[in-house]
Amino acid sequence: MDAKMISHKINPTPTIAHSKPRLIKPKQNFVVGVLARPSDNIGEETLKKTNVYKDNWFDKLAINHLSKSVQAATGISNNKSGFDSLVEAATVASQKFSSVQQHEVVLEALDRAFPRPILSMIRKVMPPSKLAREYFAVFTTLFFAWLLGPSEVRESEVDGKREKNIVYIKKCRFLEETNCVGMCINLCKMPSQMFIKDSFGMPVNMVPNFDDMSCEMIFGQEPPLSTHDPALNQPCYKLCKAKKNHGTNCLN
Repeated sequence: MDAKMISHKINPTPTIAHSKPRLIKPKQNFVVGVLARPSDNIGEETLKKTNVYKDNWFDKLAINHLSKSVQAATGISNNKSGFDSLVEAATVASQKFSSVQQHEVVLEALDRAFPRPILSMIRKVMPPSKLAREYFAVFTTLFFAWLLGPSEVRESEVDGKREKNIVYIKKCRFLEETNCVGMCINLCKMPSQMFIKDSFGMPVNMVPNFDDMSCEMIFGQEPPLSTHDPALNQPCYKLCKAKKNHGTNCLN
């Protein structure tokens, strides 16, 4: 089928793991996922690399720091450099660990990469609000392009008012490099949602579109339960590198 947006109104439900459950009462409909056409129909044209990255000193420093943190969390090092080193570390994690263990590996890596005292300070001085949601959106586009690729801030309606709380990622660098739905879900979407909510008290819903490799990060929006998240029911790409080379069922 052609890609289409799925709108959903959730009844009050507890939030996901790694944060204290609380009841959320949404006040409007919102997008919880994007259903793409069957992955077997997505060919080489979509999956081939189209972005050329010229990482500056900050990008290289950040990539190396995160790569080393993932390697330390898995206990398996590699000799590659730059973004290839990060992809290799993530690939090893996807091969060696179950989906739940992959979430835990990334959470541990993020804990290593970002000092807790700094995260706690940010959480105290910037509780969830319109300002905080817009700040996180701008901060993400400015300082995480090395991981996500080119992105821009977009608006959505929150409690009847417009605010710039969405990061639209045009073509995710991590997904483009791995060509693996499972790695996107288990090593990016799920643990990132958990980490941001637990560290900053800021819910975020990451909505990948596997048809064109774009993604939306919607700050202030609770992600759907895993049983209702279309992204978790998406089969991997026919040309998935991990599936082709290693025979892995990466969503399990």
